[in-house]
Amino acid sequence: MSSSSTPRPTSASIGPQLPRINRRTFLIGLGALGAIGGVGFWATSGKHEEDAGTAFATPLAIPPLLQPEMLDGERVFRLSAQAGETELVPGVSFATMGFNGTHLGPTLRATRGDKVRVHVRNELAVATTAHWHGMKVPASQDGTAHQAIAKGTTWSPSWTVEQDAATLWYHPHPHGQTELQVGSGMAGLFLIDDKEPSGLPSDYGVDDIPLIIQDVTVQSGGQREGTPTVTPIGRIGNTVIVNGTHEPHFVATTRQLRLRVLNASAARCYNLELSTGEDFHLVGTDGGLLSAPAAMSTLLLSPAERAEILLTVPQDAEVVLRSVPHDLGMTKGDNMTSGAEDTFGILRITGSKTGTEPPLPTALPSANHPEAVSGVERHFMLGDTTINGKSMDMSRIDTVVKASSTELWTVENTSKRAHNFHIHGTQFIVAAENGGPPAPRNQGWKDTVFIEPGASVQLTVPFSEFADPATPYMYHCHMLWHEDQGMMAQYVLTNGEASAEPMMADGAMHH
Repeated sequence: MSSSSTPRPTSASIGPQLPRINRRTFLIGLGALGAIGGVGFWATSGKHEEDAGTAFATPLAIPPLLQPEMLDGERVFRLSAQAGETELVPGVSFATMGFNGTHLGPTLRATRGDKVRVHVRNELAVATTAHWHGMKVPASQDGTAHQAIAKGTTWSPSWTVEQDAATLWYHPHPHGQTELQVGSGMAGLFLIDDKEPSGLPSDYGVDDIPLIIQDVTVQSGGQREGTPTVTPIGRIGNTVIVNGTHEPHFVATTRQLRLRVLNASAARCYNLELSTGEDFHLVGTDGGLLSAPAAMSTLLLSPAERAEILLTVPQDAEVVLRSVPHDLGMTKGDNMTSGAEDTFGILRITGSKTGTEPPLPTALPSANHPEAVSGVERHFMLGDTTINGKSMDMSRIDTVVKASSTELWTVENTSKRAHNFHIHGTQFIVAAENGGPPAPRNQGWKDTVFIEPGASVQLTVPFSEFADPATPYMYHCHMLWHEDQGMMAQYVLTNGEASAEPMMADGAMHH
């Protein structure tokens, strides 16, 4: 997208007060970087003070809770994959996909110990899947490309929820087509509750607020859908939407909010901060709650990562949740092209006129971290679009793991591109980053972790008891263009028997 004739706006930030921004955000091309598209940055035009309140004025849509049926002791949910057009930006309709509608999907909710069944009907013109991201399920119920749902058919996985309270999500996982379908809007939350309350805000849509963040592309001038910019980490849009809402606004009725944030973008990372400059508190990561709230001023989320944030809203005041520049570890040009130097608003929050500020919890019901490993360590090297030098092969088992074991995985980014790393069927603990302690954002249970070029992480990975030598789980980069280009591999859980496709496990070192 070239816009060399467009003048550079005078302001590219959203200030500490109500943001002075234009209703249209746009990408300005600054030339080409080799085979990569034009360098771009997010910017906002200057705006007269009297017009400031017209921006971020659309009420935030809240994804509906999908009510299950109770049949034979199971919580039965019904989802339908659909396609259509959705007006995601005022006056601009997009070709979209969703579950039970044309964009995004309803929120599913279950409690630890529940038996769950989901009937997923495919009404798309192409095959799809439904992957339960972060859920501990048998591989045959995981919703990878091995469980493809053909056009006009229904897939009905079932399992028992056996993990702690967490903010999980679901999305399609068709081989080679994941970026297209997720980027078109196929994503929804799957919330897991414990039987005992956490003491955190829990009134869904009132003080417990889901925020599904995605980016789309609007042509310069804001009148038509555009083409995303191709970058080293994938395709980047120039307009952010939250729960399908453009420039959303939320009016708080309580002084404390729990924001459940999901980065559902295909490639863009978000570095979250408050416009007031004050700290917020991280209370949960991908796999569940922390042991205690952690104060931080910024929080980087790569695609597929989730964060539960506890926010105290100033009484009768405005605060903006925004994304600010960050370092993805690439060259300055690649960082800029990939959106890392962008500044833009995500959500404007108006504080309640009444109410008292509740105390911050001092402790949270967090699951214990694993203490020991089984004696197996593995090393994985991330290339541009490969893992250990190999591209994805649906018929190849790359790694064989003993069920119910705990292993130590070292994942090293040997490329010049930023990556992240997701393991299906489990939650892990980041034991170390670059040989030192993990960053505060990575000190809870995770299923996806960001790894910049030249960096490495050590993961303590407890695997489930769901032995199935014939059906693989995946591990892959969740920057979806990388995944679709082949940056994915497969593992199986066994009880000691050979896998369906016997071979050496990549990088296995037995002690």
